Amino acid sequence: MIIVQVKEGENIERALKKFKRKFEKTGIIKELRARQAFQKPSVTNRKKMMKAVYVQKLRNVEE
Repeated sequence: MIIVQVKEGENIERALKKFKRKFEKTGIIKELRARQAFQKPSVTNRKKMMKAVYVQKLRNVEE
């Protein structure tokens, strides 16, 4: 359960923004989308590998 501390006199839009940020950090939406369709473990591993290669290339270009 997500709990958001709201200060006295704080704007409701600001509190809602805090809630949305916390909700996004939990990763619930990502997980729901991933569970909508089954993905074979080999496909998952391949995607992880491709992402790792992409990130490594970005880091190499940075240096």
